[in-house]
Amino acid sequence: MSRQIYLDNAATTPIRQEVAEAMQPYLYEQFGNPSSIHHTGQVARQAIEQARLMVADYLNAAPAEVVFTAGGTEADFLALTGVLLGSGKRHLITTQIEHHAVLHTGEMLEDLGYEVTYVPPMRNGVMSVSSILEAIRPDTGLVSMMWVNNETGAIQPVKELALELSVRQIPFHVDAVQALGILPIDVAQIPVSLLSFSGHKIYGPKGTGALYIRKGTPYRSMLRGGAQERNRRAGTENVAGIVGFAKAVELLKRERDDRNQTVGKLRALFLQTLQQRLTGFELNSPKDGVPNVLNLYFHGVNAETLLMRLDLEGIAASGGSACTAGSADLSHVLLAMGLSEKRVGASLRFSFSSLNTAEEVALAAGKVAEIVEDLRTRVQLFESTTKS
Repeated sequence: MSRQIYLDNAATTPIRQEVAEAMQPYLYEQFGNPSSIHHTGQVARQAIEQARLMVADYLNAAPAEVVFTAGGTEADFLALTGVLLGSGKRHLITTQIEHHAVLHTGEMLEDLGYEVTYVPPMRNGVMSVSSILEAIRPDTGLVSMMWVNNETGAIQPVKELALELSVRQIPFHVDAVQALGILPIDVAQIPVSLLSFSGHKIYGPKGTGALYIRKGTPYRSMLRGGAQERNRRAGTENVAGIVGFAKAVELLKRERDDRNQTVGKLRALFLQTLQQRLTGFELNSPKDGVPNVLNLYFHGVNAETLLMRLDLEGIAASGGSACTAGSADLSHVLLAMGLSEKRVGASLRFSFSSLNTAEEVALAAGKVAEIVEDLRTRVQLFESTTKS
């Protein structure tokens, strides 16, 4: 197959031309440091503040509540460490299915003497609100939970948990990296304390993102340096990246519903084509998950081998989170759901974009079916030869 078919959009998305064009002036002509008081610096400052207004408008937040970061990982790190430092409390509650940006920060906090409770999900990969509430202690300083799981597409009960935690006056951080491009987000309607975002999941530039911090949330940044972002995120701002991130959010505001409709149809087409061509596969993703993510278990197939064969055919998919690529570890998300190691080792994630076409999605599904059948035949031949 000569053409390239990219079905790993949960890992990253291509940058939109409109985004690149918006960034261009701040890479060359308008190169000023936003902290400088002269004209060149203030032009850059104005660009950042305009971007902040655009992001805040999308979230229905106050501009001062938006902090620009170098991506979702940094936003998660600043949220967890910042609230615990700010509140002085020593207990964090999170879940077993979080992105490693949260899990590894939790491990670091444990090394520093904090206590962390990792709550398991239900079998379908969705968290139980009651199980999280049961983990609350007098010294609980923060609860952190992702909104949309990056590996299965499961949507977590953020609004319900936010309301419960608000009553208890416990800060609530939500990793919304995978939710931003799919779900409506209105902080006036959902009382979350902090939200993490990433630009490259919504056709924006890599290395960009934001952290929403609700006014009144206890927060003290662990990142030391300058006084940028109102002392909440030190370091000279990535002006071009911030402008690009805001432009991606602006496009999202206009296009989100159409994009969701498109990817939902593509996901359904992929499944329909597989069902017509192949037996012996099952969904790991919940049926009511987001429309752009599909995690599948292929009986009798090694996922890594299937992934390599697909790559040779020009089809990009994933074994799970892109941040663990190259690791021999099985998906911690699928294992936490109670799936067997055998099943986890035979599962792949396909994630769709509104830039994909029906033709290429159907072609990719057909090729998946063809390769899976070939791999199964080879395994059967090997086993029969070995036995004889």
